[in-house]
Amino acid sequence: MNNQHAQSYYAATAHSLTPLPSLAEDLVVDVCVIGGGFTGVNTAIELAQRGLSVVLLEARRIGWGASGRNGGQLIRGIGHDVSGLARYVGAEGVQYMERAGVDSVELVGKRIREHGIDCDLRWGFCELANTQAQFEAFNVEQAHLAASGYAHETRLVGPQQIRQQVVNSGVYAGGLIDMGSGHLHPLNLVLGEARLAQSLGVKIFEQSPVLELIHGSTAQVRCAGGTVRAGSLVLACNAYLDELEPKLSGKVLPAGSYIIATEPLSADMAAQLIPQNLALCDQKVGLDYYRLSADQRLLFGGACHYSGRDPADIEAYMRPQMLKVFPQLANVRIDYQWGGMIGISANRFPQVGRLSQHPNVFYAQGYSGHGLNVTHWCAKLLGEAIHAGHSQGFDVFSAVPHMTFPGGPLLRSPLLALGMFWYRLRELLG
Repeated sequence: MNNQHAQSYYAATAHSLTPLPSLAEDLVVDVCVIGGGFTGVNTAIELAQRGLSVVLLEARRIGWGASGRNGGQLIRGIGHDVSGLARYVGAEGVQYMERAGVDSVELVGKRIREHGIDCDLRWGFCELANTQAQFEAFNVEQAHLAASGYAHETRLVGPQQIRQQVVNSGVYAGGLIDMGSGHLHPLNLVLGEARLAQSLGVKIFEQSPVLELIHGSTAQVRCAGGTVRAGSLVLACNAYLDELEPKLSGKVLPAGSYIIATEPLSADMAAQLIPQNLALCDQKVGLDYYRLSADQRLLFGGACHYSGRDPADIEAYMRPQMLKVFPQLANVRIDYQWGGMIGISANRFPQVGRLSQHPNVFYAQGYSGHGLNVTHWCAKLLGEAIHAGHSQGFDVFSAVPHMTFPGGPLLRSPLLALGMFWYRLRELLG
């Protein structure tokens, strides 16, 4: 597996990809964080801000996984439908989760603003309805947001106006604009946050895969070049946890997600495609999500792949999806194509907690497509729980049970792929 960043538009436009050293000594710290994506880097920030000493170990490069190559959509929400979790957390717990879905976006915006992280943040997002029934459901969603005191502008756009106001495509039945969500350059965000963590005293090591975990009141994390001893351990590997902790890795299904980036479009073409420069996402089972980059490329992603294997030709896989939405781009060149695994949980809700058999080992994973904001929120909960020994939000999130995917490592992906095929067939027939 390549230990360098995917050859993506993000890597090509990253502000700095200067390598960090690998671990080459033995260290003793309060907390060792394993994983250099949004979860790990922001947990390190939260802990360092609370005065704890932290080492972060990354097997490849900071932002190598989904954190550095996702769609860059910063969208409110924690899970796909938290109302069904009331039986575990009560009505107040559900209210907390709904608030967290909004507050997590604001947390990211605040971090970017306060620390001057240059990552092309732009506000504005639109949910797209593929059917009239989905558009009618947006009325209910908008009313719920208003009743909950949502502070940002929302606006329904009907099928007659959507091509002129939102997206110049004939495939949508309407949309719901949300100016409290937006889009950004995710790799530049996580790299900027890593520099922030270092400025707070966090020691970050790349190319330092963990070879062995030795549990105990002091955890020992052994790499080829040294061992880190820590009072607490954070597992922040998500889809790439593999067999480092099998009891957790079986609860997350790695699913492929892919993006293509066009050549830079003319200002007129970009304005015709997406007049308000919004982030956009539809409602299909295998959803499409897309937006314009800062240099006017269309970044088009989706077609979630559950086979466990990447397609041989991502452009050939994704371009037909793009042309269904934008047939006017038939002659536009594709400059970048990339993808990789994201972590999917069975109930589409993030998994946060500590290992029952090793209470000084904490984890967060399984963001199921909501990773950009939810990682930051989960990092905040981990920071609170590790520092103070208690966190109301951590307790709420960790009260949600999570099933292990059946079939073991070999059959897990094929079984889910079969299930997703059934849902897509129903969608086509319905």
